[in-house]
Amino acid sequence: RKLIEYNVHLPGTLLKPNMVLQGFDCKKPKPSAADVAAATLAVLRDTVPPAVPTICFLSGGMSETEATLNIHALNKNPANMRPWSLTFSFGRALQKSVLEAWKGKDENVAAAHDALLHRSKMNSLAQQGLYTGEGEGKEADVGSQSLYVRGYVY
Repeated sequence: RKLIEYNVHLPGTLLKPNMVLQGFDCKKPKPSAADVAAATLAVLRDTVPPAVPTICFLSGGMSETEATLNIHALNKNPANMRPWSLTFSFGRALQKSVLEAWKGKDENVAAAHDALLHRSKMNSLAQQGLYTGEGEGKEADVGSQSLYVRGYVY
């Protein structure tokens, strides 16, 4: 209501939230990607007007592969369960394996490019609900490392 009251043009907005995740120090087992998607969609349905066209999720300290799995789970839900386009706006979850491949050395630029292309393709598939994890190979080792940093400030 307040957004409309302040004449915010909802069809021209992008929302950039985190997904609903358990706290880093939580001792319970990590929820599945399907559980993260269900909780996130429940909150969004209760709070985000359907006129908002796109929700671009931050990676919020998730590992590269965890963020990809969660975007995939969100997009596997039927479109009538989500009136918005759901995509990613990952920083760290796109950069980790790229920086690991590059290591600041000119001779590693091609490997870094390949790592970025790979991660981008995986997230593109996830955004379409088509991610299978196939082709992750050795990238999954780097991509499974948590990117959580206590006290991280954007």
